[in-house]
Amino acid sequence: MVELPGPDAHFPGRAPIDAYGNGGFRFADMSHRGSLICLPVGIYAWEMAEGDPLTVDAFSRVLHAEGVEFLLVGTGRDLRPLPAPLKAAFRARGISSDSMGTGAAIRTYNIMLGESRPVAAALIAV
Repeated sequence: MVELPGPDAHFPGRAPIDAYGNGGFRFADMSHRGSLICLPVGIYAWEMAEGDPLTVDAFSRVLHAEGVEFLLVGTGRDLRPLPAPLKAAFRARGISSDSMGTGAAIRTYNIMLGESRPVAAALIAV
């Protein structure tokens, strides 16, 4: 397995998430320790840990991405609602958002990706 190096590193393209747990993810014959943001243009390392505040700044990469109509937020082991200012920022960019546990977000992301839908995912490692 190849590790996704550094906070600015990315995998150029879309790929389903093959596995998760132990603080990381596997996808596209790679492994990554830490959280991920999966966008239509690539999969990026994300400096976010379970329990960190869900702020507009933390989601700036998603808010500035092109081609995202729906965002799944995997909030870790437990569901955490998205704060109102964050939901408003997504709505202002035309992005529908839904939060759920990371496992559920991955399963939903993989299905929507398989349907070629304009989906992104912000996945907090568990």
